[in-house]
Amino acid sequence: MAAPVVALLMGSKSDLKKVLPVEEALGKMGVKVITAALSAHRQPEKLREFVEDAPSRGVEVFIAAAGKAAHLPGVVASMTTLPVIGLPISSPDLGGMDALLSMVQMPRGVPVATVAIDGAENAALLACSILALKYGKVAEALKAYREEMARG
Repeated sequence: MAAPVVALLMGSKSDLKKVLPVEEALGKMGVKVITAALSAHRQPEKLREFVEDAPSRGVEVFIAAAGKAAHLPGVVASMTTLPVIGLPISSPDLGGMDALLSMVQMPRGVPVATVAIDGAENAALLACSILALKYGKVAEALKAYREEMARG
C-alpha cells in the first residue's frame, strides 16, 4: 500500500518557516506531504484546481495554514469533503488571534478542525490521527510517538 498523503497549503510563502514542523512530523510518521503556497484571495482559480485535483494525487487530508483574515482553510473546506485542518499563523498585528477566530467561526456545514496558533506539530499529529483510522503503520508510528513523549 502506498504512503498516505497530506496536502499542506499555506496562504503565502512567508509562512513556510512556521509550517516546516508539519513536514517534519509527517515525515517521521511515514506520511507523504505535498506542499503549496496558494492564496485564497489572490489565486482562487489555482487553489480550486489544486483542491479538486488533490484526490487524484492521493491526498486524504488537508492542512491549511494562514494568518490575518485566514480564509484559506474555510475556502478549501468549501471545495472538498476531505478533512481540513486549519493552522492559524501568528502575525505582528493581532498575534494570530484574528486567524484563529477566522478558522473556528466557520459557518454551519463547512467545518474546519483548528489547532492552536502556530501549532504546526499538532496539525500534523491530528492529520495522522485521521489517517491512522485507515493506515496501521501510521497508527503504530503515532502510538510510538506518544510513548516516547511519555518517557520524557
